[in-house]
Amino acid sequence: MKTLIFLVVLVLIAAIVIAALKKKSTETTTDGEEQERPKRKRLLTQREEAMYNRLTTSLPESKILAQVSFGALLSAKSRATRNSFDRKIADFVVCDKSLQVLAVIELDDDSHKKKTEEDAARDALLTNAGYRVIRYGNIPDTDQLQRDFPLDKSTLKGAKNAVNNDPIGTSPIDAASAVLARKTEPEQERTS
Repeated sequence: MKTLIFLVVLVLIAAIVIAALKKKSTETTTDGEEQERPKRKRLLTQREEAMYNRLTTSLPESKILAQVSFGALLSAKSRATRNSFDRKIADFVVCDKSLQVLAVIELDDDSHKKKTEEDAARDALLTNAGYRVIRYGNIPDTDQLQRDFPLDKSTLKGAKNAVNNDPIGTSPIDAASAVLARKTEPEQERTS
């Protein structure tokens, strides 16, 4: 009998502790609803961090921004149009020293094999606004990045200044030519 009472008390104590821990991880909103308390997470995955480091070391004359909201890159008067991009995030944005966007970079992984239509729609949103989009299947080496981002701005004809929609260079915009898609099978990433 003592054992049964001990077990009942133990179960009650465990239930109280579990309820207290659950209460700690939620908050009550003003309308009485319980809501999960957000938790801290890493800004970049290890792979994205490696790509960020490669970009910053390979392109020292450029400013590299990570995890940029499409809402910071695109604008629209219509709420319906804004809803088509407002929750999307670009992996990286490469800018010149005056923070004019040179290109939007997406670092694809195995999950993107199933998302080709979704990726094409994302790319179209950006290219139709005049951005150059580059997709890498794996982390490129320094030589590849320097070929994709030459220092001479005349090689960036076809890219647009995102702020005032003016072309950089003298040729007219051709959104299709502003896309550089480099789809490669993910492989073991280089460390150089």
